Amino acid sequence: MHESLSKGGADAFPRQMLVEMFETALSAVDPYRAVLNAMTLSGDELHIAGSVFDLGKYRNITVVGAGKATARMALAVESLLVDRIKTGLVVVKTGHTESLRQIEQVEASHPVPDEAGVAATGRILAMAQQADADTLIICLLSGGASALLVAPDAGLSLQDKQQTTQLLLNAGANINEMNVVRKHLSVVKGGKLALAAYPAQIVTLILSDVIGDPLDVIASGPTSADGSSFADAQAVIFRYGLSVPAHVKDHLAQGVAGLVAETVKVGDVCLTKTCNFIVANSMMALAAAQSHAQAAGWKTVIHSIAVKGEAGDAAGELASRIRRELQLMQPSERRCLLSGGETTVTVQGHGQGGRNQEFALVFAIAIAGMPGVTLLSAGTDGSDGENDAAGAVVDGETVTRALSMGLDASCYLADNDSYHYFARLDELTGSHTHLKTGPTGTNVMDIQIVLLDKAAKAPRT
Repeated sequence: MHESLSKGGADAFPRQMLVEMFETALSAVDPYRAVLNAMTLSGDELHIAGSVFDLGKYRNITVVGAGKATARMALAVESLLVDRIKTGLVVVKTGHTESLRQIEQVEASHPVPDEAGVAATGRILAMAQQADADTLIICLLSGGASALLVAPDAGLSLQDKQQTTQLLLNAGANINEMNVVRKHLSVVKGGKLALAAYPAQIVTLILSDVIGDPLDVIASGPTSADGSSFADAQAVIFRYGLSVPAHVKDHLAQGVAGLVAETVKVGDVCLTKTCNFIVANSMMALAAAQSHAQAAGWKTVIHSIAVKGEAGDAAGELASRIRRELQLMQPSERRCLLSGGETTVTVQGHGQGGRNQEFALVFAIAIAGMPGVTLLSAGTDGSDGENDAAGAVVDGETVTRALSMGLDASCYLADNDSYHYFARLDELTGSHTHLKTGPTGTNVMDIQIVLLDKAAKAPRT
């Protein structure tokens, strides 16, 4: 991580503890380690989570993939297979590259796709289509792939997909809803990469960024069966009342009418040559953070691995849980609560922020004046919206401290401007409520860590 642990916005000690726990969580889901933990090589036998693939059967090994974590995943595959790889290309979010030797990497835009992603995906599709029964394709997927692995269906443009993606983001659509739509606007998502590659053997290694690890939702499931339909995609658009581009509206309507081919379903022959493996997920990260806190003497529980819904609502619910916990705690007792998941923000203002910063701001308002409560909420990929923050660290003094500086939390919240709230507070006080890590190389959704210290004194007034 790029920042010093010695600096604090909340009290230095709890903040340092929180950041150390966050770093421990990230280390546990490092994509490089995750791949090498899941995949080993013995002679010509490639072992992956109990399955064995005889590399002697294949004349060609191709590596493809997309996502924020795939550069480090590719680095691990290179270290294991060395010169056995014939061709390779992964699409990563801008700034998330590694020093690869055999596998090419292309940087593209996230969360709204761009031309670089389209061009790279076209090349990946060509590699898949050129593969035969003597080819082993190792596919690497992680969070962000839905935007980075982008190939608009016939009659659709990149601009159509960009506008639709932005509308879904602004409406607060969750990842499942967004990916239902994106799968039905694509020639690569919803199992279609597996379809393009058949009869080649595909082995997909997945770093999950979705609650419950559903294969058809992570990265929009390019190598798995899809359980959704055009009708489901159309229903999402109707649910949020979105004015999507005419070509998108028409495409979905044609799909519902059976005039456009559906995504790949269970039982399709192409799936007989496809194997999917989850190599890391949010639970692994939370378990590592829990062990770290317990070793430091904090009674620690993972209270949820499925935090979702509006960020503000989720933060309010957590604050209510914290009040109950404090009432049950003994004098001098210390507890730590962990959670993970992915919330959404329905954008109504004109400010800048992200779901973790908004979560932290709502939580800070809810616990204002409460002693001994400190929260870290951050994206494990090191990003939170279109800015340089991963999230924020707040405590019972954050809101009152800011108000004394003329910063009204409620006004910033109403404008969805959590980023500038924390930025201005840090500027005025020299504190570090903002958590800025830079790209972490991994992505298993968001993490919230709360430290409760019953012995702490009430905030200064």
